[in-house]
Amino acid sequence: MMACLVKKLALVVLLGLSLTTHAQLQLTSGSLQIDLDKKGFLTALKNSATGRNYLYTDTLAPLMTLVSNKSRFLPASVSYNRSNGIIQLKYPPTGVSIDIKAVPKNGYLVFEIVKAVPEKNIDAIIWGPFPTTVNTTVGEVIGVVRDAEMAIGMQVLTLKTLGGDFPNSEGSTWERGIAARPHRWGSTLQAYTINRNRDRYVDAWGGEFKNMPVPAIKGETVVGSKIAMFSCATNKTLDQLEVITIAEKLPFPTINKIWFKKSPIFGKSYLISSFGEKDVDEMIGYTKRAGLVSLYHEGPFKTWGHYILNEEAFPNGKAGLKQAVDKAHAAGLFFGVHTLTNFINTDDPYVTPVPDDRLSQTGSAPLVSDIDAQQREIEVSSPGYFNQEKNNNLHTVKIGRELIRYKSVTTQAPYKLLDCQRGAFGTAISAHKKGEPVGKLFDHAYQVFFPNLDLQREIARNMAKLFNETGVDHFDFDGHEGALASGEGDYAIELFAKDVYDNMDHEFICGTSLSKTYFWNIGSYYNWGEPWYGGFKESMQQYRIDNQGLFDRNYMPHMLGWYLLSETTTMAEMEWMLARAAGYNAGFAMVARPKALRSNPLAPALLDAIREWETVRTSQGFSAAQQELLKNPKNEFHLEKVADRKWMLSQYVQSPVFTREKFERQPGEPTYTKWAYTQEAKEQPLQFRLNVAGKSGSIRNLKMMVDNYAEINLPIELKAGESIVCDGSMDIRIYDENGKPKGSHRLAALPPVVAPTNHTIIFDCGFNDGESPKVELQFKCLGNTDTISLK
Repeated sequence: MMACLVKKLALVVLLGLSLTTHAQLQLTSGSLQIDLDKKGFLTALKNSATGRNYLYTDTLAPLMTLVSNKSRFLPASVSYNRSNGIIQLKYPPTGVSIDIKAVPKNGYLVFEIVKAVPEKNIDAIIWGPFPTTVNTTVGEVIGVVRDAEMAIGMQVLTLKTLGGDFPNSEGSTWERGIAARPHRWGSTLQAYTINRNRDRYVDAWGGEFKNMPVPAIKGETVVGSKIAMFSCATNKTLDQLEVITIAEKLPFPTINKIWFKKSPIFGKSYLISSFGEKDVDEMIGYTKRAGLVSLYHEGPFKTWGHYILNEEAFPNGKAGLKQAVDKAHAAGLFFGVHTLTNFINTDDPYVTPVPDDRLSQTGSAPLVSDIDAQQREIEVSSPGYFNQEKNNNLHTVKIGRELIRYKSVTTQAPYKLLDCQRGAFGTAISAHKKGEPVGKLFDHAYQVFFPNLDLQREIARNMAKLFNETGVDHFDFDGHEGALASGEGDYAIELFAKDVYDNMDHEFICGTSLSKTYFWNIGSYYNWGEPWYGGFKESMQQYRIDNQGLFDRNYMPHMLGWYLLSETTTMAEMEWMLARAAGYNAGFAMVARPKALRSNPLAPALLDAIREWETVRTSQGFSAAQQELLKNPKNEFHLEKVADRKWMLSQYVQSPVFTREKFERQPGEPTYTKWAYTQEAKEQPLQFRLNVAGKSGSIRNLKMMVDNYAEINLPIELKAGESIVCDGSMDIRIYDENGKPKGSHRLAALPPVVAPTNHTIIFDCGFNDGESPKVELQFKCLGNTDTISLK
């Protein structure tokens, strides 16, 4: 008896679990200590190194919340079995009991559900939420909160365990992350698992598609839901995450066998372009000249689903793509392709000529009566699913092996699909029997369909197979939200990426359009922000900057998104963007198509500028003080290489803004406005920016005279919101109200060179009839210079 008791006590010590004199259960590992009371609520969340309890005590802190019959229940009691280390929670109103195995590991605790009964009474479980007093930095994606000295984290260890607090029946969120949430008093940590071992109805795609039927995934209960809890010094957080990742066999992508989170490739920039076999060598040359790490094709596929290559770009198919990849690798580059995750084009073999039975459906209704091959009105038992007009882009139903497009459905019985286009997308027209299901296909504004979960997994394997056959080692899970079409929410999003990861046979880097907790282990970067809405400054720039805080909070590489190098991109525009990238130490994607690179006379200099700025940035050459200046979008800079590993960083000095408004003059009185401009830097050509401020109206025939001798005449018209830029050359750039390049005007001569002294500026223009806008003119010049040297 005594020997048995000694063994049991030894087991308790080994596991780091004990029952205190206050009938509490105490769990410890590394610096973390968690205390539970008799009901299964946390009473302490301590870090032994700081000696502080970080549990917020003015709210309940359950170890686990149960969701049963759409209601949430807190535990009523906890028991601990010393012989096997099992914690059992009971929820009396539901009859549910849940057994949790708690195991101390190397600096962290693992909690895993090993039994949960009765299964039929369990909709979902939520780990926590655990309320903390920490809110200095809240990592909403990875589930880590930290202050200056200490971090507390909850890591999901299985795909079925999602970061968050069960936001809806679908199990999805459009938020960047909800594994941790900030609060006025601190933060919460939480994760959840849905019981998928049953047929369900969910409001899919974030609630847009109501009452979508979702079939059971056999055996996919809450058993196996698993998390790790840890607390460590803040500066050791990434190291602790690496320990957990390796020990728990989470995805661990490497580059040259180094974990990507610590790889030199972390946060590097890359080039996106459209090209083919014939010009891949040229594009490799551009990429190398710009000092970028990857050449990434923006759209090599004719169809997604089977990932059939566009024969115009790759006439030799996979062999041609592989040859291009091999050339990039020989040049020391990654080779990327752009995909849209699980989107399926309407001309893909999954759709035509025989539609796959695994195409996702938002719902279905049976045929009310037989129909022949000519029938254009089809009666169904109910209008639901067919009358969903928001995001009903293709108006397509599937009956057997035929796809049919319809105009609308009647609002009253008999419910009929009207003006049906039979045999849509090249499928065979046929007769159909009463009672056959009429399935409304899940579609998207990109004119595509989606797979159910089973077909999604096949498509993920298709993607990985192509990459394995060709050596492609860079891609994005763009359109990652397409996985929501399965009805399985964020679980399906995580699963698609994991299936690709599991089937890849070589190292790779990848991005995403969504940030999810488990995917954090797979994703190399998160690069949001498009170039299509304006110039470098206006294209979602604040959105790009706002993302940098998210990256900081979640140990993600800083990325600024995509930018477009066009035929008219200037050095000033490029360096404006590069300065922001340097300030935030952020990588970016430079979209530069062959035509733009061939047509823009500044292209070689622009690529050189990218290389030099990126060399200094990725070598941590900019000081903290310089980075703060570089972050400010009002500041502009020029970086010039002066010797090996030495550069001069010059900041442009901006003058005050000079304004001119329409006013009335007496007959014969001059109409011009005179300004005094002091140039404070070294002698250099005149540079300026002119904005036409206002909601309507326009100006014309701009005239400027410098120091009563040098004239700049612009016989052009500028509308309200438009602007022009002079960068010291003869070419004046014209931008529209969105900051997008609109055109240019070539001066008769170079702008005058201005010395560091006082100057007189005489400006005049005509105002067209109607409401008159205001002219805003600002001069700039290269001013203070810092020397940057790399060891």
